[in-house]
Amino acid sequence: MVTVGFHAFSQESLPTKLDYQKFYKTKTLVVLENSPFSEYNDKVKEAIKQNWVLNEYDFISNEEFDQKKTNPNYSFLVTSIVTFNKDKTKAQYNFLSLLLGEKATDITNMKDLCSVPMSYINVDEENYLYKLESLIRFIQNHVSMVSKNPSIISDNILKYYNKNMAQVKNKTLYITQEDLPPNTRSISKIRKLYPGRVKIVTTQEIEKAINNKNKDVVFLHKVGPEQKGHKARCFKIIIGADDAKIYYFDYHMIKNKQTDSFLVRDFKRLLN
Repeated sequence: MVTVGFHAFSQESLPTKLDYQKFYKTKTLVVLENSPFSEYNDKVKEAIKQNWVLNEYDFISNEEFDQKKTNPNYSFLVTSIVTFNKDKTKAQYNFLSLLLGEKATDITNMKDLCSVPMSYINVDEENYLYKLESLIRFIQNHVSMVSKNPSIISDNILKYYNKNMAQVKNKTLYITQEDLPPNTRSISKIRKLYPGRVKIVTTQEIEKAINNKNKDVVFLHKVGPEQKGHKARCFKIIIGADDAKIYYFDYHMIKNKQTDSFLVRDFKRLLN
């Protein structure tokens, strides 16, 4: 795993139409974790083998990544520890990124074609690995979409995805009880805020919906410190189980009543 600093989701050097065109001429090298106790390697191998169709791929170690990252014939799907510039909390997050190989001095200068947050640092893998297939499918779909429509490239691409927010009401939102605020952990309380279809589910039910590509389901991918009391950002991303499309994205800083959860205000925003 490598360390990189981001300024929110914007990039000082945005990828260009040409960068996405270059990607298709590369071989994507999926960087595996060094830890023998991590389940990430098995999960990412399975997800890539079942879903990756954009170009040729292979799996490599962190050591091989260090050797090959400057080679423009490769692109890299890699996990990285991300900190945000100007973030006084100094919180760290685990991101999944698709980078272009190039003669850069370090990873922060490599062209980032797509990045998504996976977890707060040191959170147990069981909190996010069951969603890994959807994150990989999202990255692949994003690259394909931007390649066909480069006009949407911007320093805040997530505004583009939030245009899908209104479509959530046509789906069933799967959310775990742990990801709800303490005062909203029942369907009856949620209905007072949001009249759409919501189901409080287990992580196994979300994974099943993803595996079955259930067209009726969107699910919450929440990234936070998991009730460890740390000051950090809480990312809230609603993703389609079938299309792996982002339907909603927002984040808040965890403090006071703004807990590590999908807030009341998030439900209200889905009504807009």
